[in-house]
Amino acid sequence: IAGAMVVGGIVAAVVGVFVKKIRRFFPPIITGTVVFTIGLSLYPTAINYMAGGAGNTYEVVVLRKGLTSALVHGSWQNWAVAAFTLIVVMVMSNKGKGICKLAAILLGMIAGYIVAAVFGMVDLSEVRDAAWFSLPQFMHFGIKFEFSACIALALLFAINAIQAIGDLTATTVGGLNREPTDQELQGGIVTYGLTNVLSAFFGSLPTATYSQNVGIVTTNKVVNRVVFALAGGFLLLAGLIPKFSAILTTIPQCVLGGATITVFSTIAMTGMKLIASETISPRNTTIVGLSAALGVGISQSSSALSQFPESITIIFGKTPVVIATIMAVLLNLILPQENTDQ
Repeated sequence: IAGAMVVGGIVAAVVGVFVKKIRRFFPPIITGTVVFTIGLSLYPTAINYMAGGAGNTYEVVVLRKGLTSALVHGSWQNWAVAAFTLIVVMVMSNKGKGICKLAAILLGMIAGYIVAAVFGMVDLSEVRDAAWFSLPQFMHFGIKFEFSACIALALLFAINAIQAIGDLTATTVGGLNREPTDQELQGGIVTYGLTNVLSAFFGSLPTATYSQNVGIVTTNKVVNRVVFALAGGFLLLAGLIPKFSAILTTIPQCVLGGATITVFSTIAMTGMKLIASETISPRNTTIVGLSAALGVGISQSSSALSQFPESITIIFGKTPVVIATIMAVLLNLILPQENTDQ
């Protein structure tokens, strides 16, 4: 994995270097389709979180004298906490002022966390057992270059670099009401690739531009780089102080789901905004509708690619964004441009 990450990160950086030439294949109708599909792809994740997370079970807890309940995936307790968190986020977002409005997601998660603790869904044992300080170990797992793994991750990194165009576009449109410049896209994608190369030497797993966070920017409109630098600082603290990171892992997934379902919805709406900036013609309707339909349809049907090699399933069947992006680009090239003078 580490060796393949090095190769994949270099491939992503190369894609970033040539993004100016690639971008001509991504007019607003294409980036809008990609962003819209990203939003659609996140809905099952949010619903799964709200239900408690796949395979997430808790020990039997006493709610009140004589009443016990097992907090399993899909239980009413998970849904109750998720709904409460969602309501707090919605009220803060729409009725709050100042910091309450900007921090609606954070405040909703804090409120949901407290309610989850009342239900006995917060386990602090990992916090107690975690160390106070730890440094990452350089080359802990070593670096080995295996040809098949390198090819697979190189392809995935190239595809994720293309998806990053959609993520970065959605962030810029949602936060600044404009599309990113070529220089901004290049900087984002090249840095994405190089950070993966660097992190491979410290035992990290591959990272991506993480579409889930796009919706936070489109919700609160905060794009100040100082804010993101501080957020990065908190992530560094979580890596250096295991007790701090252990606290973050105690947040129940139902709380995360309740807080992020509205965030994910804004991503899809950002995609719709990009699509609506173009003429809603039969040609564009076909590009958007068919691309999203094939992408979401194939990813939601687990057996759709069962007769293909596993590598094909991993690359094209796990997320709708890959197929939707490829189809949108191909359809935009194949379908004849309509005569706007008629």
